[in-house]
Amino acid sequence: MAEGLKVLSTFPFSLNSQMALRQAAQADVVCVTSSDELRDRLRETEILCSERIPDDWRGLAPHLRWLQVAGAGVDNLQPTGILSPESGVVITTAIGINASTIGEYVIGSMLMFNRTWPEMVRLQERHIWPLSANWYKLGGRELGEQTIGIIGLGHIGRRVAQLAAAFGMRVLATRHSTRSGDTAPDVDRLYPLSQLHELLHQCDYVVLAVPLTPETELLIGEAELRAMQPHTYLVNIARGRIIDEQALIRALREGWIGGAGLDVAAEEPLPADSPLYSMPNVILTPHISGVSVHYEQRLATLFADNLQRYRSGQALRNLYNPARGY
Repeated sequence: MAEGLKVLSTFPFSLNSQMALRQAAQADVVCVTSSDELRDRLRETEILCSERIPDDWRGLAPHLRWLQVAGAGVDNLQPTGILSPESGVVITTAIGINASTIGEYVIGSMLMFNRTWPEMVRLQERHIWPLSANWYKLGGRELGEQTIGIIGLGHIGRRVAQLAAAFGMRVLATRHSTRSGDTAPDVDRLYPLSQLHELLHQCDYVVLAVPLTPETELLIGEAELRAMQPHTYLVNIARGRIIDEQALIRALREGWIGGAGLDVAAEEPLPADSPLYSMPNVILTPHISGVSVHYEQRLATLFADNLQRYRSGQALRNLYNPARGY
């Protein structure tokens, strides 16, 4: 059992959560609020909970043994070298704790597109009451009996599949480890990524829920967008670089697809001159699909469990796999 742990967090845990974490660690858990304070305290730190770490962490944190990432994605840590197996630091992620939140976001985005909700809000702001939906091309699509393609059947993808099935949708999905004949709950058919175009062509809605890895970067380019149908609605809650953004802009302008719900962008913040802001068939949000009033408690529960596992020498949950990149 490890004694005298030095635990540091840049995540602003509540006082109640800090108490639970201290009990799990059997040690003090220090929460810092600035980069300078983080750098000052890293020298004695053995365990860090954070979404970021200085590039020169090796010199600053000679005793660091475990990084609990406060989010699901780790691509922002790639330049630091801490994800390398040679770093000597165990990496765990918070993957899965926001699956319900993002699942609801995906369904909400699809419903907003179906009902042309952004346009109706703009009409309300202008004090306009259309006498007919046809006057402003207000939509009336339904989710039932439509086909959704989920690219990436991880925690989030499985939750989206569950919700989509509840709406009576036909659910197709890709999964990294899919083999012929594999099945999954709430999924009508599983596809390997090698059959991505076959899946895309069937879909009324496509949801991107894969991590950003060398395999998935620019996964959706011109060929994939053209494989979709002219009414297909594409939702990206993964990472902006999963899509060739310039090809997407062209696809939206020229009607290769019907629209897009984008919570992420290739460059964040999205530049003010991006045409995506003014496109009527785009619903934009600033990378907040995972934001929830329950996030802090769920992260604290996961971290506390892992702290207990660390102290007792058990396997940690959500271990990062360098071979897969997530």
